[in-house]
Amino acid sequence: MSKKKKFYVVWSGLNPGIYPSWDACQAQIKGVKGAVYKSFDSKEEAERAYASPAHAYMKKKADTPTFTLDTLPSVVERYALAVDAACSGNPGPMEYRGVYLGDGKEIFHFGPVHGTNNIGEFLAIVHALAMLDKQGLKMTIYSDSRTAISWVRKKCCKTQLERNEETEQLFQLIERAEAWLKAHRVTIPIVKWETEQWGEVPADFGRK
Repeated sequence: MSKKKKFYVVWSGLNPGIYPSWDACQAQIKGVKGAVYKSFDSKEEAERAYASPAHAYMKKKADTPTFTLDTLPSVVERYALAVDAACSGNPGPMEYRGVYLGDGKEIFHFGPVHGTNNIGEFLAIVHALAMLDKQGLKMTIYSDSRTAISWVRKKCCKTQLERNEETEQLFQLIERAEAWLKAHRVTIPIVKWETEQWGEVPADFGRK
């Protein structure tokens, strides 16, 4: 039996696009730090993925709870997501993740890539929005970044980070996130996590 053909989406690499073979895909990502790519079973699925932010298609991680439900303030919804980013240096190696408050498990994680904390917070919110939209779900998203929430509402990441060879791949992700926001009407509530009143956001990396 012949091996089923796959199509490969390269969101960040030498030449982002859709490739019909692993060899062609590999040529675009080999030696590229932070390359973002994924295989799909059909060309149609690959085309839908390429038109969306890469974040919506990153593999979920089964993880142990990062907190207990008992520690959540009563005003916080349990059927909700919390997102957070961590950055060493700011700018520096940046990563972000999302945690489901219903059971405390990490449901997505991205990075590290060279960036800033606010960019990570912005991408984390868009990742959560795209994921929920793809799955047909609607639940509150909590973020402790007022700046990132503002950027999402304005559909524009107003970072002052310089665009250069080191940050080019990150800016490609930003552009795809902005394009997704402009193509979708966001009705999911995005709520500021009040750290002073509620403690650290449940998605916090615990590196302070």
